[in-house]
Amino acid sequence: MRANATVKIFLSILILIVINFPIFAGEKKFVTKEEFHIAEARQGIAVDENYIYVIGTREIGKYNKITHEFVNKWAEADDGPIKHLDSGVIIDGKLYCAHSNYPEIPMTSSIEIWDAKTLEHIESHSFGIYRGSCTWADYSNGYWYAAFGHYKKWKHLTGKDASWTSIVKFDQNWMELESWVLPNNVVEKFEKMSNSGGSFGPDNLLYCSGHDAPELYVLKFPQMGSILELVEIMPINIAGQGIAWDRSNPNYIYGIIKKEKKVIISELVDK
Repeated sequence: MRANATVKIFLSILILIVINFPIFAGEKKFVTKEEFHIAEARQGIAVDENYIYVIGTREIGKYNKITHEFVNKWAEADDGPIKHLDSGVIIDGKLYCAHSNYPEIPMTSSIEIWDAKTLEHIESHSFGIYRGSCTWADYSNGYWYAAFGHYKKWKHLTGKDASWTSIVKFDQNWMELESWVLPNNVVEKFEKMSNSGGSFGPDNLLYCSGHDAPELYVLKFPQMGSILELVEIMPINIAGQGIAWDRSNPNYIYGIIKKEKKVIISELVDK
């Protein structure tokens, strides 16, 4: 009986270890596979099986994933309502982009939606004045997640810095369910800015980027409390901004270097 009890305890501990320390954590690194110039590479990027969607502040360029040839473009009119696009993600043939009125105060946010095939704008969900400036959205296991950033450089106006940045979980109708904040050792990395990108990886962990740093913050949801847990910080050849895991090729992640207008494709490999 004692032996059986010992085995059960051992198995319980092993299960907890597997759940809390996924196999990728600490055992992988990012290696640059491709980098190339794209004019719209200013804010973020989205990817599906055949195309990449490069997101500028008020424009989106669609390119062939293999040849990088131009396919189509959407651009806002000079007097149009789109002010500042950020990260994007392709879900069921639709391109969802985080949008805000950055750098205006008070902050307003929305999710803007395009038909990925035609780049026709088809839907919008407005948050209005909500939790901050929406910088990314992603879909995982039947739920939407989105980040709402705050900025140290505007603390004198808002009374809030990056520590007020929140990650919010929504149902499929954008009804809020839960929310978390980022740990201090990640917030410190943002300096005057905030969390710019976020995408769920093949290990079901949340990979987040800042505004400038060439690194990703690998996070998991806590079993208790309201603070996301930092698993590790991974160097990567990008400069913050929006990121997107390629769900059709799971170990590949796309990012940008804004100043050079470059798209960067990286692979997650064994160390």
